[in-house]
Amino acid sequence: MSLTREQKIGGAFAATAYTLWGIAPLYFKQIDEVPALEILLHRIVWSFLLLAIVLTLLQQWPKVAAVLRQPKMVAAMLGTALLLAGNWGLFIWAVNNQHMLDASLGYYINPLLNVLLGMVFLGERLRPLQWTAVALAFGGVVLQLIHFGSLPWIALVLAGSFALYGLFRKKLATDAISGLFIESLLLLPLALCYWWQFADSPYANLAQNPLSLNLWLVAAGVVTTVPLLCFIAAAKRLQLSTMGFFQYIGPSFMFVFGVFLYNEALDPSKLLTFGFIWAALGLYSFDAWRHLRRPR
Repeated sequence: MSLTREQKIGGAFAATAYTLWGIAPLYFKQIDEVPALEILLHRIVWSFLLLAIVLTLLQQWPKVAAVLRQPKMVAAMLGTALLLAGNWGLFIWAVNNQHMLDASLGYYINPLLNVLLGMVFLGERLRPLQWTAVALAFGGVVLQLIHFGSLPWIALVLAGSFALYGLFRKKLATDAISGLFIESLLLLPLALCYWWQFADSPYANLAQNPLSLNLWLVAAGVVTTVPLLCFIAAAKRLQLSTMGFFQYIGPSFMFVFGVFLYNEALDPSKLLTFGFIWAALGLYSFDAWRHLRRPR
């Protein structure tokens, strides 16, 4: 298979992954009567079971066993698992409580925060346009705080938690599928404990739910796992710099859904911040494209 064909397949997988992440809010809106914490525990439980099936089909259990034999690695992955669960939980709550625009803003900010964390913790050097992009994003947040007296905390926590998760996972020598399975495994006791001891909504008992609702809840595993598998398939075929051009698909879908489908208010403070972030991402993307075209 030629490299060009591999790149086309990789691009298709990347577009699929980021599109599925972008339309995920439509799924969560279907079960918005269920409390966010209960949706989160379903996401953990059913992702665990689906990933176990995937690992069996791919015959990757030895990789999981190798990680589980390293106590320090397991302890570190407990930290990444809690970060991921916090990110998932806040995202579900934001989508189902009319804060989809804040979620969109968070995932627009995320790539710029990744660049900044790479400089601080990985010794990566920022190019001049990258510095300008980061400064623009920071300026947008500061202006909203000073001029409108509000801080986009949902966006910042979503962006920060996911950026830190990516940073820590980058330092851990585990592949994506095995790593996510182990994180789900570590979260599983907490999810089951909450389900049995504290979940008290009318939807906590699956035996009392209509079949349609139970199918929606079980689908949380698919919503979590399928985009990840597409992302992994894309990452194997594309450079990370190329992958970066697809990452705006998700928050763009969220923005459109928030404004035009769910009628969330795009007030001046949010519009100002979005304007700064979009300008920053434009510079960031132009710099990445220019750097990508340079001869090695």
